[in-house]
Amino acid sequence: MGKSPRPALEKGENFITNKDSRNLPMKKLLLLGAGAQGSTVAKRMNGEPVVSEIVCADYDERAVGELARTLEKASALKLDATSVADIVQAARGMDLMVNALPIGLAPNALTAALEAGVNYQDFAAAEFEDMDFAEGIQRLLTEWSGKFEAQGLSALISTGSAPGLANIITREAVEQMDACDTIQIHVYEGVQAKRFLPFWWSPEVAYGDMSSPAYCCENGRIKPTEPFSGAVWMKFRGVDRAVRMVEHAHDEPVTMGLLADRYLKGARNIYFKYGGYGVDFAEPLYRMGLLSQTPLELKGRKIVPMDLIRELTPPAPKYPHEIQAILDEGLAAEEGAFLIRVDGEKDGRPIRIDNYVNAPGVAEAFTKAGLTAETYLTGQCAALFTRMLVNDNIYQTGLFPPEVLDDRQRALYLQAAAKLDITVDRIVEKRLY
Repeated sequence: MGKSPRPALEKGENFITNKDSRNLPMKKLLLLGAGAQGSTVAKRMNGEPVVSEIVCADYDERAVGELARTLEKASALKLDATSVADIVQAARGMDLMVNALPIGLAPNALTAALEAGVNYQDFAAAEFEDMDFAEGIQRLLTEWSGKFEAQGLSALISTGSAPGLANIITREAVEQMDACDTIQIHVYEGVQAKRFLPFWWSPEVAYGDMSSPAYCCENGRIKPTEPFSGAVWMKFRGVDRAVRMVEHAHDEPVTMGLLADRYLKGARNIYFKYGGYGVDFAEPLYRMGLLSQTPLELKGRKIVPMDLIRELTPPAPKYPHEIQAILDEGLAAEEGAFLIRVDGEKDGRPIRIDNYVNAPGVAEAFTKAGLTAETYLTGQCAALFTRMLVNDNIYQTGLFPPEVLDDRQRALYLQAAAKLDITVDRIVEKRLY
């Protein structure tokens, strides 16, 4: 990683084998956050031959303790991530910090990684208090990237399914074109339990995303959009009705927009749209002001609407017995789509490439790994990036998102994902005359 750039991999080359891994230095990991996604990474790395130690750190002593007890290479550490000094102390002597904390704490983790001199990975780009999200990402890709590069360190941001896998697929599709015009990323989650369960992922993160300004890139300019705006009706493969998709705060339009000229054939328009039961549930709350962080006075008492909503929303299922109980009850609905649509030009003619992601459903994901489908896809995708980092398959230094990875690295990633039953179907429409 980082300090010793490796030669480019041959296209189609697999991860370093167990035998070859003995020639690599053993790696120590610090995992910040023992939630569903972070736990998945820890479990995958517990079986990675080149990993010798995993320190699982979280403020939730019970969660981190239960995780560490199930992994032979892991130890538990109660950690206050609001303290940069505490993170630095935990990171000393580590090779890689994997940050699975809320994005508001990411600046602390980034600062600590630099001070401790360790490589870095996160699930979503950092959010800075003193600037809006787009400005923050621009700062990451310039100022912060320079800091990591100066130390010979790699900082891979926005890893998971979306962002993460979506960025890999987008770059793969764009490479089939001479020029790119429009990138659309659509995530439709139509899985509904019989019990009241608005989200299969962290409600805190979900509400934060849904109440924050979304961003798109239009005509080469990144601009904010209102949450739940820009509605389009999409007909997805395998779904027998049109689905309403809306603007949603995500990294991809910003990172891809900033890097379009260098890595995405000059893409001018980039959108992320989200739809499904969670959107249908949260939009009325947003319209009523119930996702606001601004205190209001009610019958002589001040309350923060978002605090009340978060308190009343059930958490996403995390432990196997919770998921099993939901499966035993049966699901009210299970459908979805993950589509990356790329429009551009090839040989002077218009071309459209639709990329559909296939992944295990709720029951299959639970059977395979004791996880929900949401956690399986995001966590396993993130763990593949971690695996590349610890096996020195990522040799770029600085701070960068996955669309920066080259063709050999992308091939390596997609081959490994397929072994986890995460595959991509590509449909190409090209005008012949």
